[in-house]
Amino acid sequence: MQGYEALSYRVDSLEALLGEFIVHSRTSFAKLSREMISFKNEMKGFTDEMKDFKDEMKDFKDEMKDFKDEMKDFKDETKENHKQINREWGNLARKMGTVVEDIIAPAVRPAVRKYFGEDVVYFAINIRKKIKALGLSGEFDVVAVGETRVFLVEVKSTPREQYLDDFLENIEKFRKLFPEYADMPLVPIFGSIRFEDDFIPLATARGIYLLAYREWDYMDIVNFDNLAEVVDEPAVE
Repeated sequence: MQGYEALSYRVDSLEALLGEFIVHSRTSFAKLSREMISFKNEMKGFTDEMKDFKDEMKDFKDEMKDFKDEMKDFKDETKENHKQINREWGNLARKMGTVVEDIIAPAVRPAVRKYFGEDVVYFAINIRKKIKALGLSGEFDVVAVGETRVFLVEVKSTPREQYLDDFLENIEKFRKLFPEYADMPLVPIFGSIRFEDDFIPLATARGIYLLAYREWDYMDIVNFDNLAEVVDEPAVE
């Protein structure tokens, strides 16, 4: 009898423990379910936020693309306006006879530095000199003395082939009127607002550099690559 009672007590204790375990498990499961539901809701909210963020980023990228397109159009328009201003400025300078002062002279220093790697140590425009003893006089539009070379610039509003030959003769005069530069190589540059394509080889054949607007964008030496080396003094017949 005692054995039966002991077994019954053990069974009752086991059932009680099992009941507590079931209650605890159900409570834990219910809590876990609530936490999972809460986590799912949070993840859904996060997913929705990420979707909104992606949409915002897409809108931002689209706005940036539109901005870049607008900036490109603005740059193109500005560049075209810059070219138009150069055209009008060149025509005005030509009419007023100020091509040397307004167009060519400001471009000489940067051109010398860019192509010949020299800084100009002496610069003058519209120079006139006369030596009575030699019965010689000359006028020179631009004289730029570099560190090792002299750059003589002749300017004409309307370039003609004859002007190139006249320039070569003017170089001879310069050499005689300015003997202090006799030991320095002389680089001849013929400047104008623009040159026709058939004029460029005429100057190149004479060893003369041409300074003009490049596509109305900026002043540049347009035949530098055609001259293999710096010309000291062009041959004069």
